[in-house]
Amino acid sequence: MPISLSALVLNQSYEPLCIVSVKRAAVLLLSKKAETVEHGDGYLRSTTTHIRTPAVVRLNRYIRIPRQVSSNPNRRGVFIRDNNACVYCGGKAETIDHVVPRSRGGTHTWDNVVAACANCNHRKSDRSLADLGWTLNRTPTVPSSWQLRGLSIHRHTDPRWEVWLPGSSRQVMAA
Repeated sequence: MPISLSALVLNQSYEPLCIVSVKRAAVLLLSKKAETVEHGDGYLRSTTTHIRTPAVVRLNRYIRIPRQVSSNPNRRGVFIRDNNACVYCGGKAETIDHVVPRSRGGTHTWDNVVAACANCNHRKSDRSLADLGWTLNRTPTVPSSWQLRGLSIHRHTDPRWEVWLPGSSRQVMAA
């Protein structure tokens, strides 16, 4: 297994918070703000100390996370939810598009805003999907808090993180 360049950060309650670089995780460990839950491969060395590379760290203090997703979609959130892929052709998303154009009464809500490539967005313009004979590859929904924090299972993850991420059949329950 290649050496991972990132580490999973867990809240004090063992809930996944974010993914950070191994260097950032080492800073959290050395400043006594976190403890190692799972070691990675290799060591981080300096002239005075060396520590095992962290794969999973747990914060020593609880961080409160807002649970509610914003009612208004933003560009970053739409791209994360749609995996940076155009919902019309599957290409690389560059813009956001309103499925029902605002000029035709569409709203700026999670279920009407999708990621689109510039070509599809330009071709669609202010027309409806029915006018073009197009369909969506996936139905737009409100993203989960996991998706907005970048912890979606769809992205490449270190196998050592699976037990801590949502949707895992082996997820550890905090005592």
